[in-house]
Amino acid sequence: MDKNIDLDLAYVPRELKVQLGLLSKNAKEVCFEGLNWDLFIDLAMHHRTFPVLYPKLKQLQKEKIPEFVMKTLEMQYKQNTFRMLQLCAEMEQVSALFSMNDIKLLVLKGPVLASDLYGDLSRRTCGDLDVLIPINDLQKVEDLLLQEGYRKDDYIHTVLGDWKWRHHHVTYFHETKPIKLEIHWRLNPGPGVEPAFEELWARKRVSSLTKTPVYYLGKEDLFTFLVSHGARHGWSRLRWLMDISQMAEQEMDWQQILSMFGKYSSRDVAGQALILAAELLGSRQPEGTEQVFTSKAKTLAQEAIFYFEKMVNLHNDPVPDEVASFHKEHLFSLMSKKQKALFILSFLYPYPEDAETLPLPKPLHFLYFPLRPCLVVWRRTRKQVIARRIS
Repeated sequence: MDKNIDLDLAYVPRELKVQLGLLSKNAKEVCFEGLNWDLFIDLAMHHRTFPVLYPKLKQLQKEKIPEFVMKTLEMQYKQNTFRMLQLCAEMEQVSALFSMNDIKLLVLKGPVLASDLYGDLSRRTCGDLDVLIPINDLQKVEDLLLQEGYRKDDYIHTVLGDWKWRHHHVTYFHETKPIKLEIHWRLNPGPGVEPAFEELWARKRVSSLTKTPVYYLGKEDLFTFLVSHGARHGWSRLRWLMDISQMAEQEMDWQQILSMFGKYSSRDVAGQALILAAELLGSRQPEGTEQVFTSKAKTLAQEAIFYFEKMVNLHNDPVPDEVASFHKEHLFSLMSKKQKALFILSFLYPYPEDAETLPLPKPLHFLYFPLRPCLVVWRRTRKQVIARRIS
């Protein structure tokens, strides 16, 4: 590890710095004097660090920590444990259902990730179940889930089949159980190249968590997925970086991982993740990964500190303009040259908004390709006219 990285954490709240000290692989003394404990709790909830923080705080002298803090974290810890057990049972049930119907399924995160990385279901949070299936089985899966009491959140608007690559999952909610299930047909939204499902299936592992076989990603595939997922969300939840820190301690084929990043993503993104994990959480630098600690990776790591300076929630609309603007630019900077080219070219492919602007019969949808520039100009002009009228 380059000792001259020294990420600038000047604007990161002290309450989060204390949490980083408690979570670090390197034993660090932390000072609780003068902490804003309400903010400490809010940050622990936002970053989903409380399942690991609570056991660590219990080991410290109780007089150092206010009673209400321990009680709040204890309650959240217990609720999360029950939640993870519930998700584990549903994960096993869904896996068995799919298996009986000859549908291959790979669990992406959830209880298997908690067990694999932390050795304990209670040490990681999980809001939903994320699973990956072959795209050709989507309709079959939907029919099965509807029979099982799930209902589809049909929020995807599409034209000319752009959903297959612009989106990467569809969401289902159970009618009676508090379960959210995300069915993925891609690991990440497009445009972009990914390993084929059969490649991932060939490298799968089986979880020891359940009696019924539950399959999940191989180590190298899991690491690359977690890095791309965390980077895409700006590492705005510290939990995602904690996963990377845990994986950095494992024995893996790092040359294969770097090769996969070179083929499907950007090695600078891998470097960003490993730098952040090492600098913030004290994880080791895996042998053979020196080549990803580039100047761009260091720049990307420093940019990610923006998401730790405030509680950024990219899932709740409206996202503040400052955050939305920064995130848009940061996502583009994460891309390799090939990814940037594909991203720019993707704007030439029609969007659902084009069909809304000028409805055409389905057999004529191909006309949206040559008409798209005109439709974009028309929408922008109309917005400007409306804005002037309002002002």
